[in-house]
Amino acid sequence: MNNHQSSSPEPTTPSSKTPSLNYYHPSPSRTIYSDRFIPSRSASNFALFPISSSSSSSSSSSANYTALLRNALFGSDLGFLPPTTPHKNNISVSRNIFRFKSETRQSLHSLSPFGVDNQLPGVTHRPAKAPRIVPRSPYKVLDAPALQDDFYLNLVDWSSHNVLAVGLGNCVYLLNAFSSKVTQLCDLGVDDTVCSVGWAHQGTSLAVGTSSGKVQIWDVVSCKKVRTMEGHRSRVGALAWSSSMLSSGSRDKSVLQRDPRAQQDFVSKLNGHKSEVCGLKWSHDNRELASGGNDNRLFVWNQHSTQPVLKYCEHTAAVKAIAWSPHLYGLLASGGGTADRCIRFWNTTTNSHLNCMDTGSQVCNLVWSKNGNELVSTHGYSQNQIIVWRYPSMSKLATLTGHTYRVLYLAISPDGQTIVTGAGDETLRFWNTFPSPKSQNRESKIGASSFGRTHIR
Repeated sequence: MNNHQSSSPEPTTPSSKTPSLNYYHPSPSRTIYSDRFIPSRSASNFALFPISSSSSSSSSSSANYTALLRNALFGSDLGFLPPTTPHKNNISVSRNIFRFKSETRQSLHSLSPFGVDNQLPGVTHRPAKAPRIVPRSPYKVLDAPALQDDFYLNLVDWSSHNVLAVGLGNCVYLLNAFSSKVTQLCDLGVDDTVCSVGWAHQGTSLAVGTSSGKVQIWDVVSCKKVRTMEGHRSRVGALAWSSSMLSSGSRDKSVLQRDPRAQQDFVSKLNGHKSEVCGLKWSHDNRELASGGNDNRLFVWNQHSTQPVLKYCEHTAAVKAIAWSPHLYGLLASGGGTADRCIRFWNTTTNSHLNCMDTGSQVCNLVWSKNGNELVSTHGYSQNQIIVWRYPSMSKLATLTGHTYRVLYLAISPDGQTIVTGAGDETLRFWNTFPSPKSQNRESKIGASSFGRTHIR
């Protein structure tokens, strides 16, 4: 048998014994045009087609995935019906099938393969975070008779044991924020007045600066004076504790470093200011002391220096408001008086000026939030307002009003949520300004339910 097969394929003639196979061979001279498109099916009637839904799965995750996939492929506006076999006589073909449709306006979220359909089972979407709301009114107001209207004094401080110390005239009063109980700690007599108060870190010792230039240390547990330290020739308007040292600033232009464990009244004297020292703050690591004066100067001292290691002279008015950031090492904020009205930020590590914010009013006090990158400033001439700022953008979260005099005094609660402000209008006002720590899911215990107005003495 000599069966030969040609090298080039040719059409064969079908025989009676072989099945008929028709092969299509295009002509070499014919050009073939082709294209493909994916039509929009969002308006098609898929109920007319045998598109069957997936069989029930033993796991709910499979059903969720199927629903997500359908939503991504066919759009969330299509209703899927169970597969049916329509009767031949009742078939009415929709005119929208395979018909081009003008471009539909869909959100960018609809282009996602997972969509944003909150109706899908097992799918949750985190809502956008609402802006934090700061209450515009104080939750408590206390009458504080004889609270002095003096920019250079510091008459309010809040201890780590949640006790507020307030200097009124020649007396110091203690307010327990848990029980709202008020106790008179001391009376200096008719010949002396309270110019500053400052709590030690452990919250059981209180320093009191007087108009006679003396500094008294009191044990608040026993309500007894531990000692009296001298050294200043004029009133002591600023006090600041480190872990072991007590610093006092005076109208005599000096800052005295005191060790309550030592026999001498002070261990070193810091000279540099040319006018009254009205602001003092130790950094949180107790390595640097910032001082502000009526000479418009802001100085930074270390633990062993008797001359300032950093000098900042940009303010054009007295610098009383000083605050170290608890979040960023070396970040220092300071505020100037009536002729300045600015809050300035400094990096004491690199000795650089970071930013300046003109507030429009005399800056009396600054305090950082312990729980977030925010700070509060209190103001005097001419708006007497309290402003909550977001750092570093310095956008205003809230402006609080209510005081009718300069808001000269400011302290923050130990949990970091509440501030108390004092003014020459002889009132103390308590505000819920800062958020709670992330680990703290309970309400503050600092008397947020105690409304009304009472007397501190």
